[in-house]
Amino acid sequence: MPEGPEIKRAADAIAKAVIPRPVTSIFFAFNHLKPFEQVFEGQKIVGVKPQGKALLIRFDNDLSIYSHNQLYGKWMIRAAHDYPQTGRQLRLAIHNEKKSALLYSASDITVLDDVAIATHPFLSKLGLDVLDPATTIAQIIERFHDKRFYRRGFPALLLDQHFLCGLGNYLRSEVLFVARVHPALRPVDCSAEQIEKLAAGAIAVTYQSYKFNGITNDLQLANQLKQAGKRRRDYRHYVFGRQGLPCFICGVAIVKEEMGGRRLYYCPNCQRK
Repeated sequence: MPEGPEIKRAADAIAKAVIPRPVTSIFFAFNHLKPFEQVFEGQKIVGVKPQGKALLIRFDNDLSIYSHNQLYGKWMIRAAHDYPQTGRQLRLAIHNEKKSALLYSASDITVLDDVAIATHPFLSKLGLDVLDPATTIAQIIERFHDKRFYRRGFPALLLDQHFLCGLGNYLRSEVLFVARVHPALRPVDCSAEQIEKLAAGAIAVTYQSYKFNGITNDLQLANQLKQAGKRRRDYRHYVFGRQGLPCFICGVAIVKEEMGGRRLYYCPNCQRK
């Protein structure tokens, strides 16, 4: 499933393609949205905003298209009406005179006004967005100490979009590693220093992944490994997907476990309980 960095990069690409040109036409695959095709024709898009793992595309008529990629959704930017050869199903297409923004395979798409956005069952309950420039380390520290969250285990907590939005499975493992926190712990089990490292890591690791196309490993090390001919999967992450391989920091084999219903990776030496 795409995580916050991937959604934000998609939002950047969509915005570049569709702002500020007027929409020439829109296609919705779902019948209940068909009436909006004429509503949006000729309108301008004024913003493309990631909301954790979802997107809001706002038009100058104060309506927004909400979409959530879920597991298989994928945005593609093409020349106007140039459709790729793919087995995916087209769910949404936004066209202007030069570009088309195409969303394939996603099923969670709707049109919302400001009132509906404020009361939306997913959007209205989102936690702090770790990629929002307004989100601070202090705010995340406070979140970790909140009685709703401080006794919950990290494997489930760091995937809960009501806690922090934008984090996902690979970021969960990488943030815990950067903070040197064992995944079996809870916020209440951690020192103030560990909580501060977790809060800082949630922002820094996610932002680095966004800026450097998914790389969460030390950038200098990743570049050295790339120059040495290593595959991307061999240098992209500190621990995620590296079970049995030596930790880049201490050399101990990385461990893989199923936690919170998803695979999680950690170094048993760097992240001692």
